[in-house]
Amino acid sequence: MKILFIGGTGVISSACSELALAHGIELVLLNRGESVRPPPAGARVLHADIRDAVGAATVLDGQRFDVVVDWIAFTPDQVAADIALFRGRIGQYIFISSAAAYEKPPSSLPITETTPLGNPYWTYAANKIACEGLLQHAYRSDQFPATIVRPSHTYDRTMLPTAGRYTSLARMRRGKPVVIHGDGTSTWVLTHHRDFAVGFVGLLGNTAAVGEAFHITSDELLTWNQIYTIVGRAAGVEPKLVHIPSDVIARHDPEWGAGLLGDKAHSVIFDNSKIKRFVPDFAPSIPFSRGAEEIMAWYDADPARQRVDARLDALMDELIGKWG
Repeated sequence: MKILFIGGTGVISSACSELALAHGIELVLLNRGESVRPPPAGARVLHADIRDAVGAATVLDGQRFDVVVDWIAFTPDQVAADIALFRGRIGQYIFISSAAAYEKPPSSLPITETTPLGNPYWTYAANKIACEGLLQHAYRSDQFPATIVRPSHTYDRTMLPTAGRYTSLARMRRGKPVVIHGDGTSTWVLTHHRDFAVGFVGLLGNTAAVGEAFHITSDELLTWNQIYTIVGRAAGVEPKLVHIPSDVIARHDPEWGAGLLGDKAHSVIFDNSKIKRFVPDFAPSIPFSRGAEEIMAWYDADPARQRVDARLDALMDELIGKWG
């Protein structure tokens, strides 16, 4: 297969790029060449901005691909441009949506691909829902070969799941308490990007997946108290946890609050039976305890990576002082 990744060097897509190449896929990356992650050896790189319609069309002129994956489409106008650019030229188009698109709060668990979509709290999720609607219409009306993939919280060694990323870890290491939304007992799913890649690469060129939607997540359930404790212990400390209601956090920091009320504040359990049925090799096996060790090694290897958000650090002190 000849496959185009628009992006391909991000947190999730980097592992998918490497695994696709390992499977013998001819991989072409279209990006601006500005990622901190270098493209994998063996991939052909085309430098262009997909949002520059003329420039992207020029670079892609005359080329055909079996599959196109847009890792960086977030709004309906971006997806509409992709449909116009690739209609009639590809066998499959994969849109990277988000599990945040599922209704919040979920009316029932576990979440399946038939769980209704709807998220009134988070613009990011609302835009992803609108993109899905556009692709579903294109598939029904003129057989545009769309597949929708909904990652949940997927990470690599560079990505701490704690609030403010290294900011919370720095507080732990200084012996300061850290803020956890709610009472810390809501369940969450963290998926290592190498586990995700197995399910995802199995969908590439899979004609049965056209017209379908999938989420791809780990089967490991953790509470937020457990997540912060695992991070702390990987760093060699026992964290001090302070619980603050999510709506209180949202009043003090709307951006942080949107990601909580629109996603992380709600318990999730994902039923992965559909992706396992389409991709029998998908069997996530990397627990977050191992992932946390990889994350810690990456941050500790270079002090320049240990960036603290001073504004957020001060906000945590304020929240703890008022509500802790």
